[in-house]
Amino acid sequence: MYIKDLKFSLWADFIERDYLDNEFKDLIEKGIINGATSNPAIFKNAILNSSAYKEQLKSLKKLSPKEKYEALAIYDIKKAASILQILYNVGNDGYVSIEVDPFLCDDADATIEEGKRLFAEIGYKNVMIKVPATRAGYVAMEALSSEGIPVNATLVFKKSQAISCAEAFERGNKKHGQKVDTVISIFVSRIDRAIDPILRKKGLDEALGGIYNSANIYATIQDMNVTGCRALFASTGVKGDSLPPEYYVEKLLAFNSINTAPIDTILAFDRDGVKEKALPISNQVIKEYFDGVINAGIDFEAVLDKQIENGLESFKGAFSEILDSL
Repeated sequence: MYIKDLKFSLWADFIERDYLDNEFKDLIEKGIINGATSNPAIFKNAILNSSAYKEQLKSLKKLSPKEKYEALAIYDIKKAASILQILYNVGNDGYVSIEVDPFLCDDADATIEEGKRLFAEIGYKNVMIKVPATRAGYVAMEALSSEGIPVNATLVFKKSQAISCAEAFERGNKKHGQKVDTVISIFVSRIDRAIDPILRKKGLDEALGGIYNSANIYATIQDMNVTGCRALFASTGVKGDSLPPEYYVEKLLAFNSINTAPIDTILAFDRDGVKEKALPISNQVIKEYFDGVINAGIDFEAVLDKQIENGLESFKGAFSEILDSL
């Protein structure tokens, strides 16, 4: 744990081959991170911009683009899992996540099949299969966790999504008969980037919508108390210079939670961040804030729905770019 008393973990939201061989190990040895996450956009940037993948690609010429992508991604996830296993073995998280094909987000059977296959091919118990929080995704979450496969429920923006994820994990736990580690990834900063321009014009406080929405979802997950299930705050990097880089880590510091963040954000928090519990936030404070958002003419539910849609499209777009390049 990054902060043992709070059971608070800090994971790196980044995967790239050279990084795994160098800075990744250093951050683990210093106790700064104890897990990692990936997504199609992260792999797109790594595969398309790093020369570290060229040598392996030469041996994959006869494979389809998706087979090439999986070979590259599985190699990296295996390497990360191997490095993190020392933490996993002592119960200090040590998980790394890999996402299923985002184009399967509405196909439960295909998501389940791919999740099982990826978990088996990687061959490490400290791998989480990342599944988008859609109707089909909830079915897949239950099925995968029921077989003892750790799951990362991703692209969660709404309390209703988090409840559905937690309920799926609870059913999966009961079927499996043992604790299965799972996380519910609550996306934060994208909300502020969507509504802050409107709030700015109205003279209202900015950079709070993502915090209060996430705090509300976190409280729900805590109240449901599903065995092995934790809230994970994602999309916690800042854009531009208007906020300190550690802002979304510091403001969401909470008991029994995880924050996955870009490397620069992690280093800034480790160096400058306030290491004191920031959540929970009272229901009254949250309600008053969102009353103000609504009074400013913002349909917050519509904003959240749009962010879910945009998130899925972003991952699909990144995945398509990778396949096109391969």
